Amino acid sequence: MDSNIGKKKEYASYRLERSREEYETAIDMLRDKHFRAANNRAYYSIFHGMRAVLAFDGFDSKKHSGIIAYFRKEYIKTGIFDSEISDIIGEAFEIRNASDYDDMYIATEKEALEQIERAGHFLDVISVYVKEKAGEER
Repeated sequence: MDSNIGKKKEYASYRLERSREEYETAIDMLRDKHFRAANNRAYYSIFHGMRAVLAFDGFDSKKHSGIIAYFRKEYIKTGIFDSEISDIIGEAFEIRNASDYDDMYIATEKEALEQIERAGHFLDVISVYVKEKAGEER
């Protein structure tokens, strides 16, 4: 196996695990009634899920907008992932920004639950892709 391919699989696997950890943390935050933090962790689950996919391209960016733009261009517009995935990313990004930076933003339990459910769906879809791309069985 090409060592570069092996490295890409390692990065993808590591980032997918980070995505899962963030998802689990979001659930913990929801349970503890920390809705802003739950929104934040749900977004980061999605963010690291995108980075797991992009590891196969050898692409990364220090800017969230760079990750999102590249993911949408290479994976949504090409039809690899459904446009609903793009909607999930966009809403999570907006809500995370509001939760983190808008002092007057009120995060609700319902909203946090919805963000976690959407992040869970995203994680399911991404996990299948990463496993298939890495040559693993489902």
